[in-house]
Amino acid sequence: MKARHIFSALLIAALAAAGGWFAARRGQPPQLRSEQESSGKIYSCSMHPQVRSNKPGKCPFCGMALAPLSQLTQAGSPPGSVMLSSNRINVINVQTAEVQRQPLRRTLRVAGTIEDNDLRHRFISAYVDGRIDRLFVNYVGAEVKEGEPLATFFSPMLLSVEREYLALAKQKLPANLPDLHADHERLLAGARLRLKQLGLNDAQIASLSQKSETNLHTEILAPMSGTVVARNVYEGQYVKEGEKLFELADFSRMWFKFDAYERDLAWLKIGETVDITTPAAPGKTFTAPITFIDPNINDPTRSAKVRVELANPLGDESGRPRRSLFHRLYAEGLVKIDMPEVLAVPRSAVLSPGSQPIVYVRKPDNAFEQRRVTLGRAGDALWEVLEGLKEGETVVTTGNMLLDAQAQLDSGFSSTSVEPAATALPPLTEPEREAVAQFLPVAHGVTQALTADNVGDYNQYATKLPAALTRLTAVFTNAPRWQALVEKVASAGQLGNAADLASARQAFLPFSMAAVEFIKAARTQEPFKTVKVYKCPMAPKPGQTGYWIQLQGPLRNPFYGSEMIDCGSEVTP
Repeated sequence: MKARHIFSALLIAALAAAGGWFAARRGQPPQLRSEQESSGKIYSCSMHPQVRSNKPGKCPFCGMALAPLSQLTQAGSPPGSVMLSSNRINVINVQTAEVQRQPLRRTLRVAGTIEDNDLRHRFISAYVDGRIDRLFVNYVGAEVKEGEPLATFFSPMLLSVEREYLALAKQKLPANLPDLHADHERLLAGARLRLKQLGLNDAQIASLSQKSETNLHTEILAPMSGTVVARNVYEGQYVKEGEKLFELADFSRMWFKFDAYERDLAWLKIGETVDITTPAAPGKTFTAPITFIDPNINDPTRSAKVRVELANPLGDESGRPRRSLFHRLYAEGLVKIDMPEVLAVPRSAVLSPGSQPIVYVRKPDNAFEQRRVTLGRAGDALWEVLEGLKEGETVVTTGNMLLDAQAQLDSGFSSTSVEPAATALPPLTEPEREAVAQFLPVAHGVTQALTADNVGDYNQYATKLPAALTRLTAVFTNAPRWQALVEKVASAGQLGNAADLASARQAFLPFSMAAVEFIKAARTQEPFKTVKVYKCPMAPKPGQTGYWIQLQGPLRNPFYGSEMIDCGSEVTP
């Protein structure tokens, strides 16, 4: 009985609604009804683009007011194009820039260590068996000058050779026997040569004539000026031939060494200046040129060593000598490179710079045409454009995300929000698993920096990302079915340094989408089954769905950070 009453009520309501609509339609002037029927205007919800209506109203899912969709009905309009009114252009703050030829600047932030000059590094070893009787330098870090004594050394063999030489040198020969003089000179030269082989220099050999017979010791002299970095003997210690006694390094000129990844080598040249800073010398910047680029690539990291040579003079601090740069210090370098003029657009103009880069070109009558482009080198603020744009055209730099969202609502076209799908691929090998394991923490770090609204941490992890991506690309070279996914991640992973959170999140979206597509395939296998994938239906703008990965929960939204930290849901395998 109750069900019958409910059915009757619903039927009455439906009839009433139909009658009201019919009465309203009958009450409208014929001309107005005709205009509405022929206008073709469609309304939709920005949160739920699947909702379509031919009249204003509210979304049945979220209650938001439906907005009219822009229509481009002109023949030949490219897919994804949008036409907006002047008021709406002002509301979404559309800003544009002209496509033009301009210098491409790249700033590379590198990290490395301060090393000593390998060309000025010496070991001092025992040339003969003996005993160290006295040390003049008995601590590491002492500054010594060339020719200064380091220790006194007693060696019966060395003493015997010295006395043999002195006996020959003091021998008096008759002047009328030239052959005997020649033989004597040969013997003397042989004794002198043997003394050099036992570690004496020319000055020491020349001073042997002044050495008393009671002096049984020979001084071990510093062969160069520098700093004692190792002392391996103590007074009274017996040493064998070849045993290391001291190690000296010249810290007056230091080498800053850093790793340059394959994709950055094209930017680096001999003579390019580097600004170097280190936490050990706060407030100081050391500027020096690149002097050497190692032609050998390190296979595991796919990088080459680059060397910068810089002066490190000895200063004075409270009456004691001190240098500004220390051995094996951690340091950071900044390389600013200017390239010749190329056709370029601002980086903010490019959407999805990884797999399918697009820009929006402004046309007459407030029309915005979507254009696919081929990108070249990525500068700090500009992208080099190889194909797709002409000099003098105007591209959208601000508001293009909203234009892209509107294009999706209008025509169902999607440039950045295609949901990544899990793909069944061959099992991962051990090197491949290791490369993925090295990539995940860096990708996770980029995500977490955005969840914390921290641009500094984002830039730090973005600097580390190319190394992990280079390793990933190298390992998957012989895995063609995986390679397409990996190349998409590597292409989208050139994030660069972001000036603010907005530009960081714009660059993060295509990388995150490509990374999720790759990880959804990888997490079907051990040990990556615990990796989390999340999505947000409002990222980066309402109407678009953004995806990201986390190594563990809980969900933290990188597209909105503290503004909507919990917005989203988990994507299960």
